[in-house]
Amino acid sequence: MATLFAFAITASAQLSAQKIPAEKSDALISKAMYPALEELKEYVAIPNDALIAEDIEKNLIWSEKAFAKRGFKTAILKTGKMPLFSAEKTYPKNTKTVLFYFHLDGQAVRPNEWFQKDPYMTVLKEKGADGTFKEIDWELLKKEKINDEWRIFARSTSDDKGPIVMLLKALDILAGQNQQPPFNVKVVLDCEEEKGSPGLKASLAQYKKELMADYLIVMDGPMHSSNIPTLTFGCRGGTGFGLTTYGAITQQHSGHFGNYSPDPTFILSKIIATMKDDDGRVLIDGFYDGIKFDAEAEKIMAAVPDNMKEINDRLQIAEEEKVGKNYQESMQYPSLNIRGLKAAVVGKGGGSIIPEEALAEFGIRLVPETEGTRMTNLVKAHIEKHGYKVFDHVPTKAERLAYKKLVFMSGGGPGSPAFRTEVNSPIGNWLRKSVTENFRQDPIVIRIMGGSVPVVPFIQTLGVPAVIVPLVNMDNNQHSPNENLRLGNLRMGIKTCLSILTTPI
Repeated sequence: MATLFAFAITASAQLSAQKIPAEKSDALISKAMYPALEELKEYVAIPNDALIAEDIEKNLIWSEKAFAKRGFKTAILKTGKMPLFSAEKTYPKNTKTVLFYFHLDGQAVRPNEWFQKDPYMTVLKEKGADGTFKEIDWELLKKEKINDEWRIFARSTSDDKGPIVMLLKALDILAGQNQQPPFNVKVVLDCEEEKGSPGLKASLAQYKKELMADYLIVMDGPMHSSNIPTLTFGCRGGTGFGLTTYGAITQQHSGHFGNYSPDPTFILSKIIATMKDDDGRVLIDGFYDGIKFDAEAEKIMAAVPDNMKEINDRLQIAEEEKVGKNYQESMQYPSLNIRGLKAAVVGKGGGSIIPEEALAEFGIRLVPETEGTRMTNLVKAHIEKHGYKVFDHVPTKAERLAYKKLVFMSGGGPGSPAFRTEVNSPIGNWLRKSVTENFRQDPIVIRIMGGSVPVVPFIQTLGVPAVIVPLVNMDNNQHSPNENLRLGNLRMGIKTCLSILTTPI
């Protein structure tokens, strides 16, 4: 009878998570740090270039074992592109489900630009007095107290394998306390986020049942630069287009045809110059239509502790553009930027020529009040207003002879939409409560971040509210050589995941 009674107590404890006292929680997380680093090191050692299917397959195998070890039911969901990885764990009497989104692929590496032998072999570094990071012995991590300012360097330590391991370790801690989350847990790992997630977007309707949840949490991207726990309630989307202007049908010797044959680079430059004023505001009619802030939105943005002087110092710019009153407000507007320019050859291989064409690739960052096709149509109308004939194809000889001012506009279209979840929504209130109770401070609330993550199809197809919970340090060199993860962020990330996993919906 005593044995049965003890079993009943244990089973009852496993049915619902209890808040772990802060001091005990911190001690458990400290104990989990070294195992988390070892597991992350193993995971990161598997190359994960989204363009190499064999590498992605190896990552899927590792992920499947890692989640199955924690009692998850796993599946590989085939798509027309790379597959999706899904994992699910349900608990008796839990009626709500939370879906966690991560991606396991990473940007390609250029090994010669990394300050270590192999970008996939994790190394431990410490910042020296001169501000540079020097490698230190990995065995130092076995010390009882790990220095939160140490960093590990390797591709995908921050984007996005680190956050995956943070969730896994939080689940381990919870299981070690004979507890379970107060909701069912689903996880999806995107295998081609760095390519725009074409497989995921095309297959959401097909796998709607497998991915359906009450809430969606996206664990991707960096925290606020202060490393205060951060909740981000939206992200910008994006679309793009190209403009090509023309001179003579082939390159011409500038000695023979300078002052006679038009230079397409100057033509393109004139078009570009009409698009923004000296303060960086877009001059295209209707570009900012529909963007309004109520008092609550302005309060949310003003509460973010951005130091614009420090931001400008880091960027090494004398003055910021004047689209918004501050950094956060500037992210609430669509932006227009040039992604690349090309005309003839610069440097070695160049010559005294007039190029035959000039090309500019543009990007438009979208916000919820804007739509990609409408925005690119506004650009077209703007160019036409300045007297140019805009073609949707490479102009023929007859068309080139007929129009002095012509331009070929390629691309455009809807692109990837933006999203924004209301801060005071049920998911917002739940996550803010979780962070505040466990960190004993209010989180930084970002109304909408400047970058993009491919979650809008989830929101549209599944009808699920989403919030981004970033866990890694802002200065992690995401997408660049020498990507890194600050160990203090690893610790905070595990704590954030544990906080969520112990907060009832």
